[in-house]
Amino acid sequence: MGTAEIAVPTLVTINKYYNIKAVVTVPDKPQGRGLKMQYSPIKHKAIELGLNVLQPENLSDAAFVAELQAILPDIIIVFAFRILPEAVYKSAKIATFNIHTSLLPKYRGAAPINWAVINGEKISGLTTFILQEKVDTGNILLQKIVEIKENSTAGDLHDTFAQIAPQLTADTCDLLLTHKYTPQIQDEAAASPAPKIFRHNAKIDWNKDAQTVSNFINGYSPVPAAWTNWNDMQVKILRAFPRFDLSLDLQTGEFIIAENTFLVKCRAGLVQVIELQLQGKKPLPIADFLRGYRGDSHGTFL
Repeated sequence: MGTAEIAVPTLVTINKYYNIKAVVTVPDKPQGRGLKMQYSPIKHKAIELGLNVLQPENLSDAAFVAELQAILPDIIIVFAFRILPEAVYKSAKIATFNIHTSLLPKYRGAAPINWAVINGEKISGLTTFILQEKVDTGNILLQKIVEIKENSTAGDLHDTFAQIAPQLTADTCDLLLTHKYTPQIQDEAAASPAPKIFRHNAKIDWNKDAQTVSNFINGYSPVPAAWTNWNDMQVKILRAFPRFDLSLDLQTGEFIIAENTFLVKCRAGLVQVIELQLQGKKPLPIADFLRGYRGDSHGTFL
C-alpha cells in the first residue's frame, strides 16, 4: 500500500522476493491544463510489473475490505500511504507494518524528514513498526540509522531513504514470516511530532542565526521551498549553509554578491546561498545564476 515515489524502489524489491497479491494506491487524479488523469508513482510501477492494482476511494468501504480479505494476505506493507482503518490493517494474517522515515518515537507525523533537517539533527533513520489504531505508535520491528550529512536538504535525505528502505522492508518481512522477532514498545516520553509543513509557513526569518536559517532553508527544500521577498517578487532559496568565519558590515537580511559568492546577513553569522529559484524561473545552482545575473551586487531580502 503506497502512493509516492519514495516507495517505488521498495515495491520493486519486494516483488523480486515475494508473491505480491495486490498493490493498493490512491485513485487517479486529473492534473495539468488538460486535466488528464494521472497515476500515482506506485501505480505506474505496479502496472509495469504486471501487478493487480486496487484504488479504493474510501478505505473503509465494505466492498474494498471484503476484496482485501478475500486475497488472504499474510503481510500488508504500508509506505507513504494513508491512515488505515482497523478493518484494513487487521486483514493481514501475520501483521500489517509501516515504513516510517524517522527513528520512532521521534518525529511522528506527516513530515519527519523535513523536521529532522529543520531541527538540525545529525542522525535520522527508518523504522518498521506494526500498525495499530493510534498513528505512528505501534511496536517497532526494525530500525536503520542514517547520518544526516552537513548541509543536506530534505530532498537529499528523502532520496537516501528511498534507496535503503527496500532492504529494511525485506528484512522485516523475513522476520515476520519466520516469527523471529520481538517487537519493541515505543517510549512515549521520547515522542515528538512532525506535522505537515506548508508554503505559508516557509517564509525565511533573517532575524534568526545563520545555522537556524540554513537548517530551515534545507529542511523546506525542494518543496514547498523556503522563500523571501526581493524586488517585489518571491525568491525560493533551495540550498544554503552557514558562515561564521566572515564578518561583514551588513544589516540583517542584506545580501552581497562577491567573487561568485552570494551571502546574506542574519542576526548572527551569514548564510551562503547555494541554489535559488527566481519567480517563474527554474531552480539554478548559484554559479549558473550569477553567470547570467546583471543586477545589483547588494540588496535586501525582506
